[in-house]
Amino acid sequence: MSEVFKTRFRAGWGTMDANAHMANTGFLDAAVDCRMTYFMDQGFPASEFRRLQLGPVVRRDVVQYFREIRLLEPFDVTLGLSGLSADGSRFRLFNEFLREDGQRAATVTSDGGWLDLSERRVARPPPRVLARLQCLTRSDDFETFDTRVSDE
Repeated sequence: MSEVFKTRFRAGWGTMDANAHMANTGFLDAAVDCRMTYFMDQGFPASEFRRLQLGPVVRRDVVQYFREIRLLEPFDVTLGLSGLSADGSRFRLFNEFLREDGQRAATVTSDGGWLDLSERRVARPPPRVLARLQCLTRSDDFETFDTRVSDE
């Protein structure tokens, strides 16, 4: 079963840039907040990740902009899955930013993995974390990665 996860935000003063619209860092911060909210809603708050000595680590973010989001405008951020390694150690997450009028404002695609905080290396997540990733809606271009971690 896949699900579309969506959470609502409002563009705050600290997310604005000199052009009076949401800055690139505002989009990146909201993408992370959406992801962590998803896991919290699924029974994995930050405290549980600390207990497991596991954390998500992002190796690359790609942001595409389509429309502006201005100060105090509400917007929704969705979360989906664009790629996953067979063992779940690496992932590609996809966030879509939707203005209140339904227009797409931006997308953020993030390549990452699960970091074993004691070993300081990419590791397989526990089955219940992997199961929650696998429940996310998959993008049309979803791909399965080779399990081996590369330095690309």
